[in-house]
Amino acid sequence: MAHAWIAHTREFRETRDRTEHGWAAEKIWDMERDEPESLWTIILLIHSTAPEDPAVLENLSAGPVEMLLVHHGDKMIDVVEAEARRNPAFANLLGGVWKNRMTDEIWARVQAISDHTGWDGDSKVHKGLH
Repeated sequence: MAHAWIAHTREFRETRDRTEHGWAAEKIWDMERDEPESLWTIILLIHSTAPEDPAVLENLSAGPVEMLLVHHGDKMIDVVEAEARRNPAFANLLGGVWKNRMTDEIWARVQAISDHTGWDGDSKVHKGLH
């Protein structure tokens, strides 16, 4: 599923149309609400599989990672913080997360562990400095 989501992200970026791998994006959207532990596993797989691809990083940050924290921040913030402390590349990934509907407490914790290097201000476009 991680590989299919990456393929969908890359293809959609080019075509802006439905892709043959769109099923992976749909499954991950379902996970965002109901399966935080499974979503976390997929996030880590995607991040480890395509760590140098700005398109993937942008979509992973402002998509699955952000939604994990919006819907399950209270439950998942400890593992997110631990990963960011262990893995500087993951701390950088958090630089592309927006507050969205996170609680102020969760957002403050995300900001405390985020590395914004390579992210372009409010637009959150990654400049490939990962």
